[in-house]
Amino acid sequence: MGRGRTAGRASTVMHVRCAATVPEEVYRQVLEELAALSAVVQALPPSAALVELKGAVPYYGVDARRLGEVLRVRTVSRLGTDVRVGIGPSITVAATASAQITGRGGVLAVAPEHVTDWLGPLPVEALHGIGPRQAKDLRDYGIHCVGLLASVPPATVERLLGGRAGRLAADRARGIDPRPVTPRAQPASATVRCSFPRHTLDGAAVRASLLDLVVQLGHLLRRRGQAARALTLSLRFAGGTSWDTTRRLPEPSAHDDDLRTLAYQLMDAASLQRARLTGLVLKGEDLIGARQVAQQISLDGAREDRLVAEAAIDRIRAKFGPGAIGPAATFRRAS
Repeated sequence: MGRGRTAGRASTVMHVRCAATVPEEVYRQVLEELAALSAVVQALPPSAALVELKGAVPYYGVDARRLGEVLRVRTVSRLGTDVRVGIGPSITVAATASAQITGRGGVLAVAPEHVTDWLGPLPVEALHGIGPRQAKDLRDYGIHCVGLLASVPPATVERLLGGRAGRLAADRARGIDPRPVTPRAQPASATVRCSFPRHTLDGAAVRASLLDLVVQLGHLLRRRGQAARALTLSLRFAGGTSWDTTRRLPEPSAHDDDLRTLAYQLMDAASLQRARLTGLVLKGEDLIGARQVAQQISLDGAREDRLVAEAAIDRIRAKFGPGAIGPAATFRRAS
């Protein structure tokens, strides 16, 4: 039955566990990294989250396991924290998989055709949703592994655990879990960053990198259906020092043109002379839903043309991948 209900489904549900002691700020930053992978993120405070990768897999052109590995690299390199990533065709399988990872981090993906065989040998308490008391009741009845739980008639499980709890346990032991990932509590900021392979002075290379960050941030915000009220630019210098400044946009926006104008103003405000840069961080702050932004009629024909081009470029990237059109082409085509 487990195979029958999961046949034809891809493993696109990702369950992410941070360390139990992860600071709230770091957890929020992990949510930002998840939102960069997929627009469908369900926060599970204080240290876990669900991600639906159904749209992300074809967008990036890689499988779900690869996206889990990319997430680990990003959280370790950018945030200094590792995560445990479980991937499966349902929330139950993905969450059970992430709990089976030992150590500080790792990725465990379970294919739909292997769900029944993978779940079967696990102890009943390892099945996501089974609490200690329920596990004890099942073990007292001689049901010590998930495979045995799946073989017991559902009516018997309902008598042991109670009506609704028994039905859920019987279904999930068979790999049946129709719950969708529900977007919840999108991060209030979005961050993109770059590092320079060698110490770099302000100039064409730095401005090109900042333009690239602007395009990344704008695309990320539009994918998430959000707009930024403010931007923060952080400059990282040789020696470990940094400089940060924040300014508000005239009105909330996720459009490359608006973000670029303010980002260049922030860079100019730094008044760099001979400072050696090691990296840039651009953050969209105080985010709101794009539908909350008032749509005003514009008499600026050139701007309207740029917005039309931006929408077309977004569709091209959605079909052919994020690298289909570079940042320079974005502004050249929109001009």
